Amino acid sequence: MMTARNRYGILAPPLAMFALLVLLTLIGPMAWPHNAYDMDFAAVLAPPSWDHPMGTDANGRDVLARFLDGGRLSLLVGVVVMVGGLVPGALLGILAARLGGVVDAFVMRMSDSIAAFPPILLAMAVAIGLGGGLATAVLGVILSTLPFFARLMRSETRRILAMPFIEAARAMGASPALIVMRHVLPHSASTMLVQSAAVFGYGIATLAGLGFVGLGAPIPTAEWGVMITDGMPYALTGQWWIAVFPGLGILLAVSAANMLADRLSGLLRGDGEEVRP
Repeated sequence: MMTARNRYGILAPPLAMFALLVLLTLIGPMAWPHNAYDMDFAAVLAPPSWDHPMGTDANGRDVLARFLDGGRLSLLVGVVVMVGGLVPGALLGILAARLGGVVDAFVMRMSDSIAAFPPILLAMAVAIGLGGGLATAVLGVILSTLPFFARLMRSETRRILAMPFIEAARAMGASPALIVMRHVLPHSASTMLVQSAAVFGYGIATLAGLGFVGLGAPIPTAEWGVMITDGMPYALTGQWWIAVFPGLGILLAVSAANMLADRLSGLLRGDGEEVRP
């Protein structure tokens, strides 16, 4: 059996990956002398070197500076998608479980309708329908996450409301709103945290996918998906660094989010002793 310290120690690798990304994207742009949008036509498509550790792109822009700037945007969007899906999704799930009947049926049918579309296609449809751009892309990604949170919160709320201590709270005169605030939300927080970690990674990956097909951040915004699109034509002629480094950033961020969600889930199930760092 693992000790409590060892059990929670399995969270160290993904948290360390997140810490590295956050430090790089927050402090890196201030410490690095190159700007993400400055063009140096004397150093077009320069390979990685001491002056440009990730090389330069077709416009002579420093790829490392754009990587750091794009990482900050991608991580921010991941947080916005996570919070933007969690708050309304959890609210809908609580209302569906608490009120039941027509409200429950409406929320579940709405969730089924949204979930019927592949998430990336739904996000693309929303982005195209609202004119494209970063804001509409983020809105589309948030919309595609609502069923994840609504269904899970509905299930958690129904489970918690069926417990004996809820009956005791009602017998003592607790109002429905107080029961939700004092009992439902605290007891469902851990489960929703796992879902939020997974959605964080999903938001980063989906935004990069939208940026790759031209429906995300507009050119010349430094965003990992846009950077991959810019670098793909040159990868075929040997300038691999333009697309590879932002791709590695996406891989690191999404892997850290999924690893954190998986290990949090293991801890909450009580089988953390079977999880290895």
